[in-house]
Amino acid sequence: MWLQGSVNPDKTISGGFSNPWGLFTRYSGDIYIDDGTSNGRVDKWSVNANSSVPFMTVPGECSCIFIDLIDNLYCSVTFSHQIVKKWLYDNANASVMIAGTGSAGSAAYQLNQPSGVFVDVNFNLYVGDCQNDRIQMFPLGESNAITIAGNGAPGTITLNCPNAVTFDANGYLFITDTFNNRIIGSGPYGFRCLFGCTTIAGSAPNQLDWPGGFSFDTYGNLYVVDQYNYRIQKFILASNSCSKCNLIKISIH
Repeated sequence: MWLQGSVNPDKTISGGFSNPWGLFTRYSGDIYIDDGTSNGRVDKWSVNANSSVPFMTVPGECSCIFIDLIDNLYCSVTFSHQIVKKWLYDNANASVMIAGTGSAGSAAYQLNQPSGVFVDVNFNLYVGDCQNDRIQMFPLGESNAITIAGNGAPGTITLNCPNAVTFDANGYLFITDTFNNRIIGSGPYGFRCLFGCTTIAGSAPNQLDWPGGFSFDTYGNLYVVDQYNYRIQKFILASNSCSKCNLIKISIH
């Protein structure tokens, strides 16, 4: 099924951004937008505001922004090989490095071009550690991570530059395995490929080409940024099973 059309926004945000990467929208409607490439910061655009304001300084572009349940904002600074954090109500603009060292590496305390981030209800930090081909989990307050999937976690799954990482309502882990052009999911029987399972880039309904960020809606449908196909893919997951799915392709121009 094809759904084609254009999007007519009721407001256009024009804040002088230069190559923004990540963003996060809160339930209040406030938007936090990466402005790290040229201006070294994350900006906040409050609901109904006419302009943005600087929120926190960062050492580079934030490929992913995430806000946890107690209003801490996390930025994955990909090319500085670190994750930084700031509480939303802290008046100081400086961010604090909480994972990685700022230099590329593969030790438990290091990252190499981290991308996606996710923080669970226990405030454990999950990172798509792209160039190390693994998913790292940093327990709350710890600087050493546990590898839960990919390189260094035998018996899980082989990854090639994992990007986004998220959990569904049942606590199962989902990964965009970017260089393998596929979506990975966990379940009662471990990890398996869900979509793009030939690992060959393509534009057919069952293929992806460099999948990037993704997100679930409240109904459990999965939306994927299919970067090099210039489209958003919507996957409707069958009830109680992620091993079966129907596919709706949404083409947004």
